[in-house]
Amino acid sequence: MQQTEKTSNLGVYEKEMSEAGESVNLVFPELNIENSELHNSSKLLKAEFELSLRKKFAFARKKAFATFVSSKEVTPTNNKSTHWECCGQPFQEPVYIHKHVARAHEKEILPHTEAILRFLESREKEKIQQASTGRPGEQNGAGGTTGQETDGSHLLPDTSHINFDQLDKEPGEVLLYYCYCEIEDTHSVCAWQRALCQLLRLTGKVRISNEGINGTVGGSKTATGLYIEAMLSHSLFKDMCKEDFKSSDGGSYCFPELRVGVYKEIVPMGVDPDKLSYKLAGIHLEPDDFHKEVEKFLSEDSLVLKDTILLDCRNFYESKIGQFRNCLAPDIRKFSYFPDYVDTNLELFKGKKVLMYCTGGIRCERGSAYLLSKKICKEVYQLKGGIHKYLEQFPDGFYRGKLFVFDERYTIASNNDVISECRYCCTPWDQYRLCTTQNCCQLVLSCSVCREKGHTACCTVCQEKGQRLTDDGEPAPVVGKEECECTDTRLRVPLDTL
Repeated sequence: MQQTEKTSNLGVYEKEMSEAGESVNLVFPELNIENSELHNSSKLLKAEFELSLRKKFAFARKKAFATFVSSKEVTPTNNKSTHWECCGQPFQEPVYIHKHVARAHEKEILPHTEAILRFLESREKEKIQQASTGRPGEQNGAGGTTGQETDGSHLLPDTSHINFDQLDKEPGEVLLYYCYCEIEDTHSVCAWQRALCQLLRLTGKVRISNEGINGTVGGSKTATGLYIEAMLSHSLFKDMCKEDFKSSDGGSYCFPELRVGVYKEIVPMGVDPDKLSYKLAGIHLEPDDFHKEVEKFLSEDSLVLKDTILLDCRNFYESKIGQFRNCLAPDIRKFSYFPDYVDTNLELFKGKKVLMYCTGGIRCERGSAYLLSKKICKEVYQLKGGIHKYLEQFPDGFYRGKLFVFDERYTIASNNDVISECRYCCTPWDQYRLCTTQNCCQLVLSCSVCREKGHTACCTVCQEKGQRLTDDGEPAPVVGKEECECTDTRLRVPLDTL
């Protein structure tokens, strides 16, 4: 990647890293750990630069450190204080997250430090070139940069016209989106996303990796509108358009907090993106084209039925409450089981035309690429924009039931069909609730009548455990592994037939 591309995400720091930047006081004593395994690497990196830049090495490293720490910050919506989460551990005080990052993530700090120094190096070369040509920077001309662009303020929207006291009273919505693209400086993008969401009072989850970004955020419609504008104005996401953001009624209340983080994959399938790229995905079908294909599939033509598989890429609890008619819905609990499901059922897909779908389209990107990598299917197509976009055009189409969403709403509806039932009395029911037994995170379909009777657990094991807790009055000890009949008796990867 060219140097200008590598450092394009660092514009937010340029003001602090100008010549006056050396006076910025960033104090992280935790960085001064003796006998660091990267001490020699740091010395080698420092030696690559001219003396003027070597003097800025400590500042660049501290700035890289601060950016990494910021990307691990969790800001709750309630009155609890800000904290940090990293490597599965919570940190309540700055000193502890600083020590953890310094000891466990030096290998990630060093490349970021280099990127900052390369950025400063490019700025110095630009100044030398301007001095040699006698031109003072072309600051508002072609190829130049304005003062606003150099201090990074263009990456955050202007909110001076917004009354934040009224913002929470406005109608709200939830945005769902993703963008596969190459992101080199993931931690800078993470820090920008966090700052953007906090500025607009958005909650939700945003995953960032070298392969792109995947987010679902909730807030007022004014805030989500500004969020979309900020996303579309970022050079990394220039291929996105407004239609790539799926929206539904909701708001910041749909999420307990804001979580922004850097991950290996933007959707966790468990396959290294370096070994299986999203670029190998199947053919995208617009909702109307997908509708026609499903219509053909559901026709009386037995040849089409025999030749085609309508594949639901979601988890069993999602397809249980809503799906396309006559689909193949794998009985898997996590998307990370999907590759094993395909491997176990290769004969099922042999020579078949596959029509894939998921909630918003992102799982089909990786799922179709994996299926195609097996070289057994005749054709693989995927629903562009997922069920979300399909229901916008065909609310009474071939998808029946509710659409499961990963927030505190659990479902959104476009029709009145109920295709699932209460676990206890078999009454038609599709409103999920969490199992009420301590330490269990399973979802349960229990109708209002059965819940009044105390049937609020996901299975008999949990129900009996909950009853014992009620009788004894003593909380059960916290266990590391979930104990639940629902998971213990379920095959991790089922063998399916058509």
